[in-house]
Amino acid sequence: MKGVGIMKQAFVPIYKELTTAAHRAYARGIQTGSGGNISGRIPDGGMIVKSSGGSFADCTEEGVGWIAMNYDGTLLEGENGKPTREWLLHSILLKNLKQCGAVIHTHSPYTIAWGDTHTVIPLVTWHSRLKIGCALPILDIPAAVVPEKEAHDIVQIFRDNPKLPAVILKGHGIVATGRDAAEAEHTAELVEETAQIALLQNIMKS
Repeated sequence: MKGVGIMKQAFVPIYKELTTAAHRAYARGIQTGSGGNISGRIPDGGMIVKSSGGSFADCTEEGVGWIAMNYDGTLLEGENGKPTREWLLHSILLKNLKQCGAVIHTHSPYTIAWGDTHTVIPLVTWHSRLKIGCALPILDIPAAVVPEKEAHDIVQIFRDNPKLPAVILKGHGIVATGRDAAEAEHTAELVEETAQIALLQNIMKS
């Protein structure tokens, strides 16, 4: 068990990074309740993901609310609990996108509302043009959990457009990537802000 303790101690910087991002996402309202999920790459292989059923608000820097696991779905030694049901999406993205160090998925309301009747989120502000740089595709994947094939399709979308920081799942929300959890979460915030402004502009024009 000593080895397990040492291993968990090595995860503390990742716990802190993920917890900061999770708390910010909750405070900003881009994810409420017990939904959404976030992950970070373990440098030596594998990932740390939010546990199933937990809230972003309840995760802690000491490791509460987080589960360390291999990309194949097996938990690392000493881990208990159940990972987010979207663990496979996180695993496939982190394993195949080498520039990606973290992934966040949020059920952001304005983004979901916009995505119901559109195929992209347009860059309607100077900020979004500077920070994002390309229209964000809205993918119609009719499933509560992204299936393996569709997750690989998402990887290919990111590979085809290396500047793309996020995609939108119709009726489901944002999937944003980043070099770290802070960058991924900031992107998710900007996507939600952009969708909100686009929606308000549409209302004002109607």
